[in-house]
Amino acid sequence: MLHVRQFGPEDGVPVLMLHGVTGHGGRWKRLAEEFLHGHRVIAPDLRGHGHSTHLPPWTLEQHAADLLTVLDSLAVTGLPVIGHSFGGAAAIHLARLAPQRVTKLVLLDPAIGLDPQFVLETMQPWPQVFQSLEEAGEWQRDKWAGISLRDVEEELLENFVQTGDGRWMPRYSYAAATTAWSEMSRAAQLPPPTTHTMLVTATRSPFVRPQFVHACKVTMRDNLETTEFDSGHMLQFEHPIETAELIMDFLGR
Repeated sequence: MLHVRQFGPEDGVPVLMLHGVTGHGGRWKRLAEEFLHGHRVIAPDLRGHGHSTHLPPWTLEQHAADLLTVLDSLAVTGLPVIGHSFGGAAAIHLARLAPQRVTKLVLLDPAIGLDPQFVLETMQPWPQVFQSLEEAGEWQRDKWAGISLRDVEEELLENFVQTGDGRWMPRYSYAAATTAWSEMSRAAQLPPPTTHTMLVTATRSPFVRPQFVHACKVTMRDNLETTEFDSGHMLQFEHPIETAELIMDFLGR
């Protein structure tokens, strides 16, 4: 049901990497192939995104169940899970659903427990439609200002599709993305207290609320590590080397 991309050697140490809302598993390709050496990166397109099924429901519980099915299909019994933004919320729900399958968590600027008013003001109020791929590219470059043109071009190839009337739209389901924003405004679930977790906050991003950080610290104590990046929300694109070094150091301990 989920389209799964894999990067790195087949006999590498497996790690599950989850993209954010409106994204796709291919967003991890550069990080995986250039920096996460020795790891077999499993990067699915979440339900409603990329080449995966767009069928509902699109709840966090369903995403967690989908991911467990992926692990079962690949015969992976346990592995670290890395989630960015909405992928961080999905990673937490997977760890709560099957804590024995998630050995470590890395949460990259996770979007969970968001203020409903912030969500209403931030989410796209209607689907994005472009008259040409060039117009879509201008929009993407503006949205990802500060991110390399190489990554922008890869996003255009991976995440945009032409409609029957010749226009261009992002590949994800707008209904699934809207639901994801709603899911992110639910009361935050915390990682299991026994799951060793790295929580990374981007200082120039509004997504990680102080209440969530505090709740994690109180609940998880010594099983939680926190760090901050001087970055916007797309920290794995803005600072790929530093992000990879952080991940590799955490997974190696």
